[in-house]
Amino acid sequence: MKNRVTFVIRQAFYKSVPVLAGYVILGIGFGILLRNAGYGVCWACAMSLLIYAGSMQYVGVGLLAGGASVVTAALTTVMVNARHLFYSISMIERYQGAGRYKPYLIFSLTDETYSLLCDGEAPDEENGDLFRFLVSLFNQCYWVAGSVIGNLLGGVLPFSTKGIEFSMTALFVAAFTQQWISGENHIPALTGLLCSLVCLVLFGPEYFLIPAMLLITFVLTVMRKRISSGWGGKGNGL
Repeated sequence: MKNRVTFVIRQAFYKSVPVLAGYVILGIGFGILLRNAGYGVCWACAMSLLIYAGSMQYVGVGLLAGGASVVTAALTTVMVNARHLFYSISMIERYQGAGRYKPYLIFSLTDETYSLLCDGEAPDEENGDLFRFLVSLFNQCYWVAGSVIGNLLGGVLPFSTKGIEFSMTALFVAAFTQQWISGENHIPALTGLLCSLVCLVLFGPEYFLIPAMLLITFVLTVMRKRISSGWGGKGNGL
């Protein structure tokens, strides 16, 4: 039993390695921004442990520095993280029997963790929930470590933070590109791009996210049978 658990831990770490560099670098960027806004390492650690939402944490720096109200912060959080509702819908069956791991699995379902776990594969199905828990935990550890390192560096070294907020966008583009290359069926990716473009034109850059997610979900639901039957190719392209 001990050997099997050790095997699962090792495999979970290997699975999380692609996220390691990205989360550490992005976490460092967040930590530097937070330090420049006047908030120390305790804030960086607490936000990465309790909020753990990369894009929202970047936005949160501006909210903290600008003295935003609780209502503004809550509404902004819903707007920025609404996409996670759609991730969670597709993981309901996979997580419903996760037992004691379920609360943390739900909390830690970030974009990158979802991309690693959405295929449902586990090296040991008997310990599948443990495997998914450990992948999620490793990813958060990388993010917390990067945030703390960045905050400490920001306190001793001069940094220009101009443009650093674009790092989250760069990560999403990299993840999209990787899944486009590895997947043969590009219909979901093209659907997402087209729906997002339409909503961007109709609603503007500040309000297009939620309508775009709703439209993407509707279109993919309507096209689900065609996609699953292999229309446009095989595979699970983004």
